[in-house]
Amino acid sequence: MRILLTGATGYLGGRLAPRLLERGHEVRVLVRDASRLRDVPWAADVEVVEGDLGDADAVHRALRDREVAYYLVHSMSAHMDFADVDRRHAETFAAAAREAGVSRIVYLGGLHPEGRLSPHLRSRAEVGDILLASGVPTAALQAGVVIGSGSASFEMIRHLTEVLPYMPAPKWVRNFIQPIAVRDVLYYLLEAAALPPEVNRAFDIGGPDVLRYGQMMNGYAVEAGLHQRPIASLPVLTPWLASHWVNLVTPIPRALAVPLVTSLQNDAVCREHDISRWIPDPEGGLTGYRRAVRLALGKMRSGEVETSWQNDQVLGAPSDPLPSDPEWAGHTVYVDEREQVSTASPERLWSVIEGIGGENGWYSLPLAWALRGWLDKLVGGVGLRRGRRHPHELALGEALDFWRVEELDRGRVLRLRAEMKLPGRAWLELSALPHPDGSRYRQRAVFFPRGLAGRLYWFAILPFHGVIFRGMALRITERAEAEARADGAAASPADEITTR
Repeated sequence: MRILLTGATGYLGGRLAPRLLERGHEVRVLVRDASRLRDVPWAADVEVVEGDLGDADAVHRALRDREVAYYLVHSMSAHMDFADVDRRHAETFAAAAREAGVSRIVYLGGLHPEGRLSPHLRSRAEVGDILLASGVPTAALQAGVVIGSGSASFEMIRHLTEVLPYMPAPKWVRNFIQPIAVRDVLYYLLEAAALPPEVNRAFDIGGPDVLRYGQMMNGYAVEAGLHQRPIASLPVLTPWLASHWVNLVTPIPRALAVPLVTSLQNDAVCREHDISRWIPDPEGGLTGYRRAVRLALGKMRSGEVETSWQNDQVLGAPSDPLPSDPEWAGHTVYVDEREQVSTASPERLWSVIEGIGGENGWYSLPLAWALRGWLDKLVGGVGLRRGRRHPHELALGEALDFWRVEELDRGRVLRLRAEMKLPGRAWLELSALPHPDGSRYRQRAVFFPRGLAGRLYWFAILPFHGVIFRGMALRITERAEAEARADGAAASPADEITTR
């Protein structure tokens, strides 16, 4: 089939695109910024149309000669006009799809109860109604909490459960939820493209389990190897206060916490399973909640998170994403970043960077580094004494004291993953970049805390960062300049002989 996919840079669209290609479909994507697909492995296999859903000309170009169109775009803004924007975009898309002769629209909205809805769920329902009235046969799938590595709902559950041993929580933790695994959402999206033309309706989709939100948090705790958390339901936590609480305890920004929290004020359970008349349950059945959590945790631990809720968030995350960077996995992240301009060439600066560790040391407070290594040994870690294989050259994957070489872009970037005992995960990245005065040294220490202990650890060592990391940046650049001067002094006699 000839397919148009909107939302290709989002959480679900970014996973759907390669699966459509695997089935042999011809895929075109409509994206606001084509550069965001630069490092996506399937980007070369799709046709890219750059434009916004508010641009009628771009939407018409994207829908030209398409048989099926996926509408996977939602506004998660907290601004008052988000519903108007969503309405206009849906109306533009519906009219263009009808004029282009599209034979099927597939839309993913939100599972919602009858009665009063939150503003964001009301907007989702309105978009579905607009598409269903477009004159183009539409399947409006309605899902609740999506459980998968990197999903916003999963990250909220994960962080609320991990951070505190006791959880004062809003009263909606007692509401009933029917979560669905991301793999099952993708299954329904893929199969909906082939629905017969007479099907034009909404479908509720959900997993096999109906749970209270509190049960979901403790189900996560069991799968993550944590003690189950006592949960106190507090009626005083209004949605506004609860969204601030979520923003404080999790990496979810308040702009996204607001629609997530307000959407949990009522039960979110499927009222029908009519979709099974046209699309049978996936082979082996729908995925239960605990298994979905287990699969998500496995993807995170192996660094195989395909997409994240933060794909659509611009939060100032570090460039060149780490394997579990917040850009991909929704982590709380702490960063200490330093830059230093040097008169040495980038090549000379790089030689100092690649020679770090082992007998060469870490260029700042050797006693502090040694003490950290001793402490690591005391708690069963690898310590600082593993050294390095070669005094000047590194290889990808090799051990370097209590680090492991995770990325080596020789001449430019060295990224080390910490293997010492920590209440979280840590990286140290060192870069040599060109600069008009010689070179620019960039240094990033990145820490993903685990629970409350991780956060306390980071703030406990924060006063030492100013000494250790600042000194490290200064001494590495000074070392590069000293070696450059030594090279110049060694070369000068030969130059003098040549000129005589």
